[in-house]
Amino acid sequence: MSARKPIKTGRPDVKPDAPSHVKGVKEGNATGNYDKQDGHLPDGRSTARRSTGINPGKHDPIDPGMPNLSPA
Repeated sequence: MSARKPIKTGRPDVKPDAPSHVKGVKEGNATGNYDKQDGHLPDGRSTARRSTGINPGKHDPIDPGMPNLSPA
């Protein structure tokens, strides 16, 4: 058996004791973020664009009278 060489890695870009949250950085679930995201309607419903970015129009219902159940 041959001895394995250690994996070469670069220098870490963050210190292990760095804080996980920096003041001023918005979190994904902050108030108002759903309004900015595609696929979220003002009344709280969602469209297929929320779940998929690939041909989202094909994932919407065929008949406008049908409910819009997003894939996820």
